[in-house]
Amino acid sequence: MGKVTGFKEFERKDETYISAKERVQHYKEFTVSLKKDEVEKQGSRCMDCGIPFCQSACPLGNLIPDFNDMVHEKKWKKALEILHSTNNFPEFTGRLCPAPCEQACVLGIVKPPITIENLEKNIVEIGFKEGWILAQPPKERTGKKVAVIGSGPAGLAAAQQLNRAGHFVTVFERDDAIGGLLRYGIPNFKLEKEIIDRRIDILEEEGIEFKTNVNVGVNYPIEKMNDFNAVVLCGGATLSRELPAKGHEIKGVVQAMTFLKQQNKRNAGISIAEEEIFATDKNVIVIGGGDTGSDCIGTSNRHGAKSVTNFEIMPKPPVNRSETTPWPFWPLKLKTSTSHEEGCDRNWLISTKEFIADEKGNLKALKTVQIEWILKPGERPVLKEIEGTEKVWPCELVLLAMGFTGPEATLSEQFGLETDFRNNYQATDYQTNVPHIFTAGDMRRGQSLIVWAISEGREAAVKVDEYLMGFSNLPTKGSGDLIGV
Repeated sequence: MGKVTGFKEFERKDETYISAKERVQHYKEFTVSLKKDEVEKQGSRCMDCGIPFCQSACPLGNLIPDFNDMVHEKKWKKALEILHSTNNFPEFTGRLCPAPCEQACVLGIVKPPITIENLEKNIVEIGFKEGWILAQPPKERTGKKVAVIGSGPAGLAAAQQLNRAGHFVTVFERDDAIGGLLRYGIPNFKLEKEIIDRRIDILEEEGIEFKTNVNVGVNYPIEKMNDFNAVVLCGGATLSRELPAKGHEIKGVVQAMTFLKQQNKRNAGISIAEEEIFATDKNVIVIGGGDTGSDCIGTSNRHGAKSVTNFEIMPKPPVNRSETTPWPFWPLKLKTSTSHEEGCDRNWLISTKEFIADEKGNLKALKTVQIEWILKPGERPVLKEIEGTEKVWPCELVLLAMGFTGPEATLSEQFGLETDFRNNYQATDYQTNVPHIFTAGDMRRGQSLIVWAISEGREAAVKVDEYLMGFSNLPTKGSGDLIGV
């Protein structure tokens, strides 16, 4: 795998970034790519480890040592075939995945791991540049019709796989453009929307039909779904978690996704119907320390915020891998994103008590208290406020980035679907209690990663195909079957 002694000869080398001062002036991607020969050296670092833990850590079961070896051998087209055999959209994961594969890399025990995510990105980008990625419509059609509701990564993956099986696939999207959170959630500086558009063009050429501004069960009667032999629900976990502190209804307390979606629409030149939200010249506080919080920080800096402060209720993670998450598990350690580096005051073990309005009813400050977590064996952690630590923070905009509580109930209620205690749509092998209705992605498993969404969409497609035809030739996770590539 790779060069036998490559991991000894070459050090890990990542993409670099343009300066923070320069990149906050625009919303374009700001990575500086490695030269092709340097990427090939990075592929050469993949060692003959015997058991590729990277592959088992990947929700898609990507054949990582295999495409690394092809990059090392300069066989880029073959590397692309191998990568596409398990991953429909490596241009998305190569930019947005947190790369659990790298944290499970065997080389990572003693040295910096292989740059798997960047290799993935380079393979697919070279594929597009060379014209290797073309539409491949099925040779035969089954006559079966499938509706996919939701056009995020789970819905798109399910749609492409089912189309490859020969079914007629229609994707319904309630927004005005295809992509789900890829389109209206992930900032442009992490994923420029032309990257989505070029893939959608291919899917359309393959025969998939897309319908936008269609909210099934709201402006599109649920009864029309009876026209399809199967339905796949991939609507995501779209209900944002609220913060029920005193004054949470004050103007200036905003959900992160409202803020991020507006900016993506501005970047696309689309008018915004509701009142626009800007961070310009404001003291901004972002509550939530995950990727969405980081996206809000980067966007606020680009707006020209006066200050950006980040609150996280959990303790500050260690800089290095914790003993509680040993290799090859996903590590609990401090993550500093490019948005944090652009300017942000980060605070841990802090809880918001109250939002404070000015005389006009607009947000002017919030009150916090420091907390600690009481841990007892066999019991859930208990949050305890630390007496005498209350503090008032001036702010004119608070962005709530605390994750999602689950999917909306519109479809589950109208289809008569069973849900769990988190409101996720229950399914056995992706099939709900209504036999012809399937579900995948965050709608089924709860808030998760893009790579998991693609995996769920692919696996659900196999089960739908089996339901419709009695068998399926679609590849399953990690099979490496090049069918449909």
